[in-house]
Amino acid sequence: MSPPRLRAMLATLLLLAPLAMASETNEPQWKRGIENQRQPDLGNGSFLNPVLSGDHPDPSVLRDGEDYYLTLSSFEAYPGLPIWHSRDLVNWQPIGHGIKTNVGSIWAPDLVKHKGRYYLYFPARRGGTEGSTRSNFVVWADDIHGPWSEPIDIGLPGHIDPGHAVGEDGKRYLFLSGGDYVRLADDGLSTVGEIKHVYDGWKYPETWDVEGYAQEGPKITRHNGWYYMITAVGGTAGPPTGHMVIVARSRSIHGPWQNAPNNPVVRTESRDEYWWSRGHATLVEDVAGQWWMIYHGYEHGFWTLGRQALLEPIEWTDDGWFVAKGGDLSRPIRKPAGTALGPHGMPLSDDFSSGKLGPQWAFFKPAADEYARLGFGDGAMTIRGKGTSPRDSSPLGFIAGDLAYQFEVEMEIEPGAQGGALLFYNDKLYVGVGSNGEKFIMHRYGTERPATLAASAKGGRLWLRVTNNRHVVTIHSSTDGVAWTKYPVQMEVSGYHHNVAGGFLALKPSLYAAGNGAVKFRHFRYRALD
Repeated sequence: MSPPRLRAMLATLLLLAPLAMASETNEPQWKRGIENQRQPDLGNGSFLNPVLSGDHPDPSVLRDGEDYYLTLSSFEAYPGLPIWHSRDLVNWQPIGHGIKTNVGSIWAPDLVKHKGRYYLYFPARRGGTEGSTRSNFVVWADDIHGPWSEPIDIGLPGHIDPGHAVGEDGKRYLFLSGGDYVRLADDGLSTVGEIKHVYDGWKYPETWDVEGYAQEGPKITRHNGWYYMITAVGGTAGPPTGHMVIVARSRSIHGPWQNAPNNPVVRTESRDEYWWSRGHATLVEDVAGQWWMIYHGYEHGFWTLGRQALLEPIEWTDDGWFVAKGGDLSRPIRKPAGTALGPHGMPLSDDFSSGKLGPQWAFFKPAADEYARLGFGDGAMTIRGKGTSPRDSSPLGFIAGDLAYQFEVEMEIEPGAQGGALLFYNDKLYVGVGSNGEKFIMHRYGTERPATLAASAKGGRLWLRVTNNRHVVTIHSSTDGVAWTKYPVQMEVSGYHHNVAGGFLALKPSLYAAGNGAVKFRHFRYRALD
């Protein structure tokens, strides 16, 4: 390289270096909690979004006295519809799941309480984008902790995102995508009469960069004699500026519905903002009378983490509308009223001593008999092999909410089995390493190298450690858990997300067992990195 070109390159690098340093310095500074995970409560009367980090999309929140309960879209993961509990809207603890039986990919639920009973309404889809079937379901429970009923199919196959409401007539209704609604039976477990169209939505300027119109996610709130319909338009992914929160109101549940003069109430206006694609909101009033929105958004540059739950204060105006008051959500906000129940979140590590599947774990696309593959005892979780690779073995994974983290596990692999540790998006896109106890197989781009491992291997004991440091993945292995060997291939996974592969999912730390034998997993440890 000639001296002038070299000097020019060095000058460019010197100019870019301060920008790179500034970007890292300007990253929000969270407090650290369990396993060094990010936590929203800063301990000084303020919080820093996200209130639920990692993949917690389409959050639906219910206030029940001094308690708040929240659920979210769980898609292909089962047990599904995880339920979280809080007393201050910031510190959350898991209390269970609303569904175990696989009815398809679940999204945009609504959690409500009516006459002492809890209901979860949600759509689900079976099959891929071609030839898929859709329907809407409900599960119910008399205790928020369960047990929950088996899912009841209430139909409405041409609609998604059911939102429950009670009209001025005391009757129950479901509002649906596209501005439609239908009456529910008094028990809330079936529909009555025809679907009716009641709302045409709000149209954004044609010059805006959005994914698509997609009027969805209706949530109904009653306040000061008005019904408020909160919807999302613009598509939930695609360009960072696409998603938004739209408001309309009516004196009657049956309309007519009038759009807010300040629509959209929430929208990411520039990709330079820290939170992208913000939308799909639920309103909730805290115990001191302050109102809030909970919605989702993608973290700048981290589509891989999925859509994370964000909390923002709102303020009612004199003319009966409301405005968002959170400002720059990468900065601290004063906490809502209420007292934390305990430490935020949950441990993701697992010593498998509980004798059952931990609350962090969920299968991907489980079969009806999937849970029968599991066994517990002697400090291990045993998974009977299924399929030949991660794509057909229904891996067990969990939601990670940190920009950088590391996990490791000990595996005891039976003859004929294959076990491994992964970052798993879906059955077409994953990355990691597996072994039959004698040789390794690399999983990258959702393919295997070599294509298969010999089924005649004698098995063995192996430790795997996976580090995901801001999308750079490094893997180490060990035969004794003390001396570690670096796997010779590193991987970059920033493209493992919805805008590449579809599905609205997230990249999850996962374990899998394939082949004809079983794999015992022990001493699973997770730790977030600074």
